[in-house]
Amino acid sequence: MNHGDKRRANHDVTEPDVTPTVDPTEHQALLAERQELRTKIEKVEHTRTRAAFTGLVVGAIITILLLVFILQNLESQRIDILFWEVNLPVGVSLLIAAIAGALIVAMAGGARMYQLNRTLKKAKVATDPPPAA
Repeated sequence: MNHGDKRRANHDVTEPDVTPTVDPTEHQALLAERQELRTKIEKVEHTRTRAAFTGLVVGAIITILLLVFILQNLESQRIDILFWEVNLPVGVSLLIAAIAGALIVAMAGGARMYQLNRTLKKAKVATDPPPAA
């Protein structure tokens, strides 16, 4: 039992009841300010910087896992690609396949972005008023 408990048990120290009095209009103003801050924070939560950071963290984790996978699969394997024959470790060959797949996806995504950008430019030209002479 600490000293504070002894005092309370012996009723040596009496603590006054302190109930804060808050003006209702002041309380409403504080609540409104708090809600406004929450709204601002919710708007800031989803930013490009946050998405980029999340992507970098996920990419770093995947890279570490891929490195562990490659180091565990160092046995060499003969691979025939069309007219070529190469001997590569299994992990390295899978890494090359993953990079090739990522490049194919990036090219398809780039083509789609180019297509959408071109369509937006055409729509903007069609909706803009002609220049005044």
